[in-house]
Amino acid sequence: MSPSMVAPVMEEENKKYQKGVKHLCDNGLTKVPTKYIWPEPDRPIFTKSDKLIKPKQNLKLPLIDFAELLGPNRPHVLRTIAEACKTYGFFQVVNHGMEGDVSKNMIEVCKRFFELPYEERSKYMSSDMSAPVRYGTSFNQIKDNVFCWRDFLKLYAHPLPEYLPHWPSSPSDFRSLAATYAKETKEMFEMMVKAILESLEIDGGDEAAEELEEGSQVVVVNCYPPCPEPELTLGMPPHSDYGFLTLLLQDDVEGLQILFRDEWVTVDPIPGSFVVNVGDHLEVC
Repeated sequence: MSPSMVAPVMEEENKKYQKGVKHLCDNGLTKVPTKYIWPEPDRPIFTKSDKLIKPKQNLKLPLIDFAELLGPNRPHVLRTIAEACKTYGFFQVVNHGMEGDVSKNMIEVCKRFFELPYEERSKYMSSDMSAPVRYGTSFNQIKDNVFCWRDFLKLYAHPLPEYLPHWPSSPSDFRSLAATYAKETKEMFEMMVKAILESLEIDGGDEAAEELEEGSQVVVVNCYPPCPEPELTLGMPPHSDYGFLTLLLQDDVEGLQILFRDEWVTVDPIPGSFVVNVGDHLEVC
C-alpha cells in the first residue's frame, strides 16, 4: 500500500476512535482495539517473567462522618482529616446528606444521557477546553497516543445560572437533576474546604475559603462501558487533579486506585460515599 493510501486509512481509523468507546461498544465490539491496548507494565494486571502480578488487598481510606464534623466531635474529626491529607491525600466521607435521591437521580439521569444515540451526544463534542459543556473520550483525545476506555461529559457549573442554559436538554430532566446535584456538592465542597484549612492550620484559611466560594466548579461524569478485555486497558491514566479539591461519588464497583507508599492500590468502595481528593492547588498551600 502506498503512503498516499495509508494516510486516509489512518485518518478514518482515528475518526472512528474520536467518536468514543461507547460508540464502539454499541456497534458490537468483541476485542479491545490496538488503540486502547496499554504497554504491559501499565496495565491493571500484567505478566512479568511469566509471573502474574495481582493487585494487592484493597485499601480502606480514612473515614469521615460528615454529621460528626458538624457536631461536638469536630476537633477529633479535624485531626483525622489533617492526618488523612498528609498521609494519603484522600479520605472518604459518609453521612453527608446526599445518599438519597440527589445522588441516585444524578447517576440515573447520566446513564440515560450516555444511552442517547451518538448523534445526540455528539452535539456537545468540542476541542475547546473552556466550552461550558464538553463531551469527549479518553483522557486527552487530541494528544493521547493510547486511548483510555472512557467517555466523559464535563459541565461548568459556577455560576450556575450562567452555564445551565448550555447543559444538555436531553434527557428532559437532565438540567434540573444535575443542577440540584451541582448545588449540593458545591455546598459540601465549601464545608470540606473550611474543615481542611482549619485542620491543617493554614494561615489565612478563612480568607482562602471565601475566595474559593467564587472559584470554578466543574462536574465531570465518566462512562466506562463494559470492556471485553479489561486486562489490556485502563479507564484513566495515572494523574493528579489540578484543582483544589475533588469530590468523587462512589458506587459499588471497584476501580479507583491511588498511589500510596510508591504502589498503586485499589480503594475499597463504599457505595454512596464521596472520596475527597487533595488537588494540586491545595497541595502547594
